[in-house]
Amino acid sequence: MPTNSLLQNKICVLIPTYNNHKTLKRVLDGVLEYTQNVIVVNDGSTDTTSEILLEYSHITKVHFSENKGKGKALQAGFKKALALGYDYAITIDSDGQHYPQDLPFFFNEIEKATSPVLLIGSRNMAHDSVPKKSSFGNKFSNFWFKFETGIELTDTQSGYRAYPLHFIPKRFFTSKFEFEIEVIVRTAWNNVAVKNIPIQVLYDPAERVSHFRPFRDFTRISILNTVLVFLLFVYIKPRDFFRSFKKKSFKRFIKEDVLSVNDSPLKKALSVALGTFIGLSPFWGFHTALTITLAVFFKLNKVLAFTFSNVSIPPMIPIIIFGSIWTGSEIYPSTVAFSFQNISFKAIENNLVQYLIGSFTLAFIFSIILGFVSYVLFTWVKNKTPNT
Repeated sequence: MPTNSLLQNKICVLIPTYNNHKTLKRVLDGVLEYTQNVIVVNDGSTDTTSEILLEYSHITKVHFSENKGKGKALQAGFKKALALGYDYAITIDSDGQHYPQDLPFFFNEIEKATSPVLLIGSRNMAHDSVPKKSSFGNKFSNFWFKFETGIELTDTQSGYRAYPLHFIPKRFFTSKFEFEIEVIVRTAWNNVAVKNIPIQVLYDPAERVSHFRPFRDFTRISILNTVLVFLLFVYIKPRDFFRSFKKKSFKRFIKEDVLSVNDSPLKKALSVALGTFIGLSPFWGFHTALTITLAVFFKLNKVLAFTFSNVSIPPMIPIIIFGSIWTGSEIYPSTVAFSFQNISFKAIENNLVQYLIGSFTLAFIFSIILGFVSYVLFTWVKNKTPNT
């Protein structure tokens, strides 16, 4: 049981179920030994699930007329839990693989937490009863979760979880099994701690009914991870960078990120070169996202790269466009006349080939020049700075 009434009143147990009539009653009876705060989402079951649930008049039930997928069932359960005033929902699968006896572990961790936390039960995947495909799928999921969040977990696929309802995303992209990956990644992106706690697991082939469709669901999971990785580099990394940048004073920024002794002169010079190259390149509207993404990928100084990518600020744009078209015309002559007074994006359209050639040429030349100059400068500063 939860250790006090306040804790008991803010936590519910959420059980999504679909055609698990063989094990549902056992799971429900086990959960009710620990709490009466139970929500069951019947995801369009076609077996005797509805009849079984009639025996439990005191629990909250949500019924779907047709099967919508585990993700939709969980989302409906979260919505109902919030409406009933709960802060946490502990989800447990209805196929009998999870032990209700492990609920106190979740209660205790929630009680100890000083900030919102998303808990995931960690199964012993080396147990003889665990199917090999489940073990492989879990390792696959763990790898991508770490790549997308930087958090290393031993189990990311267990359905035995505790969700901080007020701190998970409000809208989701997915509705099937892949939802359980999306929700933990995006919650971690909201700076909510995601942790494993050890649990027991039972795989009984005589009772357990799995609705996981290997090819179709693995494909959906792969597509989701592709989208999440794209969002990571295009939105999450730049967002986190700007948040960090805003917290620093200009003096601290110069000291820690420009003259930082933690990065070598070569690394900082390469960061300057990268920012300069992207800033002068023709990728208008994507300079920041490209710069931060490549700086993260190549493990360069993100602040320096971002700073020098802003060479293409509005006052410089006409000069950059003119210089690009002029340089490109010297390499590949144009039949369309242009002048500095008439520089605009229309001029780019009329001299597109010349602009692209000249833009990349100038980007390459100036990135080399500024990279070299900055290397000399950073080396000089490092030699002048006394060792501490």
